[in-house]
Amino acid sequence: MKEYDVIVIGSGAGLSLAYRALSENLKVALVAKEFPGGTCINVGCVPSKTLIHVADMVRLIEQAGKFGIRARIDSIDFPGIMQNMRDAIHVSTDSIRKDLRESENLDYYEEECHFIDDYTIAAGSETIRANNIFIATGARPAVPPIKGLTDIDYLTNESVLGLTALPGSLIIIGGSYIGVEYAHFFAAMGSEVSVVEYFDALVAFEEPEISELLKACLETRMKIYTGHEAVSITKNDNGCVLTVRDRATKAEKLITGQQVLLATGRISNTDRLKPDRTGVCLTQKGFIEVNEYLETSKPGILALGDATGKGMFTHAADKEVEIAWHNAFNQIKIEMDFGAVPHAVFTEPQIASVGLIESQAAKDHDIIVGKALYTDTVQGDIRKADEGFAKAIIEKGTGRILGFHIIGPDAPVLIQEVVNVFTQKGSYGTVMDAMHIFPSMNDLITETLDKV
Repeated sequence: MKEYDVIVIGSGAGLSLAYRALSENLKVALVAKEFPGGTCINVGCVPSKTLIHVADMVRLIEQAGKFGIRARIDSIDFPGIMQNMRDAIHVSTDSIRKDLRESENLDYYEEECHFIDDYTIAAGSETIRANNIFIATGARPAVPPIKGLTDIDYLTNESVLGLTALPGSLIIIGGSYIGVEYAHFFAAMGSEVSVVEYFDALVAFEEPEISELLKACLETRMKIYTGHEAVSITKNDNGCVLTVRDRATKAEKLITGQQVLLATGRISNTDRLKPDRTGVCLTQKGFIEVNEYLETSKPGILALGDATGKGMFTHAADKEVEIAWHNAFNQIKIEMDFGAVPHAVFTEPQIASVGLIESQAAKDHDIIVGKALYTDTVQGDIRKADEGFAKAIIEKGTGRILGFHIIGPDAPVLIQEVVNVFTQKGSYGTVMDAMHIFPSMNDLITETLDKV
């Protein structure tokens, strides 16, 4: 048995923890069978946003006519686009793997692992132990129980990155973040895209006005079936046929496509870890249960990132690394505020949000709401962002920002100014008191708050 000061399981957020431990001159074991660098670099946000950038360029060229520019796209090299993305990933992955293998005081186990008993782990043929263990095992695509699904060669958000030929038609099952982002990409590449979403709205957890606008915009480029349940799927000569059922009317219809992409959420990889052998409790959905300090039910074992099912974004995991490390080695604990985690959806139009939507905030707070259009600003008018808007939810009396939501160009960038104040539970007056460059798209933020 090998003894360590720290064992880290997973090489996404876990990678940062391992390097942090090394900086403290601790003896470290990093155990990760797949994806040096984790989900984000290999099969998540980095490759997907690389592809979406190409889609954004296509849409920008298509809209050039609004500004008096005559431009056209002669061809799209889909195999080349996909290979460029994969090449970039492989360079990063190889660099990380080399660095890990050469690091002093670190043993890198590219092996499957599981708990044997308290604080003891089997990593391949080795048995390792530590009193401080961080679980950052990530998550994998969920596969829904659709009749006939196992009989077809379906795609997930991970396997789709291996495509070398553009599907002529694509059915995407799931209309949340991953689903609508890939719908944007494949539609821009030239696929006939159909999106099937169980709930009555796309990205159903956004402000209803934002969900509605997104659907209206995407429907100009693809077919959208909200409030529809995927019932069964069968093969045909051209690909497959998906039977869907309208949840309101119970009417069924057939949707055809060459390929199917699943975007129905993610499940924890924790089941492979056998955490019950060391007293780590799981949630009903199989994620690791943690308290506000990212501590599990077992002292000395903390969990973070997608393994917990909370705030499943890379920027949230980066923050969790700081908090988990601090809490593992200090008596005075720091809380992780998942309510302050912002998110973005890289569609066309883009979406960015932080905090509560209006209906949530109204349950426990006396609120006031401000809303402004992109075209209320000089830059928004210049860019002809005719449909975009921002919405602020403010607590009456305190002026505290409870939520802020944007749909339109540069939404993920624009919201950061609000996030900085929101994280500190500050008043919207802090934003309004700052000097803003004019004219810039940031005027959308002040215009929105000025209407509170």
